[in-house]
Amino acid sequence: MASFHSDYEIIIVGGSYAGLSAALVLGRSLRRVLVLDSGKPANRQTPHSHSFLTRDGATPAELTAIARQQALAYPTVMIETATVTTAVKQANEFVVTTEAGASYSASRLLLATGLTDELLPIPGFAECWGISVLHCPYCHGYEVHGQPLGVLANGDAGFEFGRLIQHWSANFTLFTNGPSTLSDEQTAAFQRNKIKIIETPISSIPHQNGQLSGLLLEDQTHYPLTALFARVPVRQASTIGEQLGCLYDDMGFIQVDEWGRTNVPGVFAAGDTHTMMRQVMVAGTNGLRTAVWINKEMIEEAF
Repeated sequence: MASFHSDYEIIIVGGSYAGLSAALVLGRSLRRVLVLDSGKPANRQTPHSHSFLTRDGATPAELTAIARQQALAYPTVMIETATVTTAVKQANEFVVTTEAGASYSASRLLLATGLTDELLPIPGFAECWGISVLHCPYCHGYEVHGQPLGVLANGDAGFEFGRLIQHWSANFTLFTNGPSTLSDEQTAAFQRNKIKIIETPISSIPHQNGQLSGLLLEDQTHYPLTALFARVPVRQASTIGEQLGCLYDDMGFIQVDEWGRTNVPGVFAAGDTHTMMRQVMVAGTNGLRTAVWINKEMIEEAF
């Protein structure tokens, strides 16, 4: 049976690092907060999280468990496992509805729904994603530095990403997965730095439990690798921002100001929804900063 709840001041959609960071700050600000989380974070396959001060090397699940526990220590914070499907503005409140048919309302809405990676249709790619097919050297580069690495990219993106990755390993190959679209100058720069460019399309990624052994090309050549770096297209994990009329930039990120405010009064966004810096510490900082502004705004409104 559908239910309706209006006991909250702020609804946070998304209970990963940005959402939970905001919930913690708002709980400490005596705000009645509801976090609705689908339980499917983008980094759920990643064995370890890095570059988070005091928690370097912890698993994403450990970080989330600690964050939930600490946010729930404040009696005005509630967390529910639910997927929000719709959101509308009604009078001075936002009403969100979940897949299960439950509805909740609040005067402020924080979107911390994150992004969905559109994984490439190469056999083995999805199974290795976050484990040995990696998107960020700052998250995972140290663990594989100096080892045989590859970058799957082409053109300007391939040049920029390849130039970045070679800092972690001189034993590095660029796989363009088809004819190279690098410029002559870019190709020459790679050659000067003894970086191989392989244009043969990739057939599959042999692996065991997500740990690749290399790349199998269409000509049946097997290139041994420890890890493959790749950047894939992303999309917003939720359409709620679109439903509410939020503006998006050319890359598909929700447009916000420095405090997380969208163009829709009362609607905020934090974490991966609006930035390419997809790191735990960045998401947490986003959530904290946005929560501070939400509380400030509500105090001024009521004063």
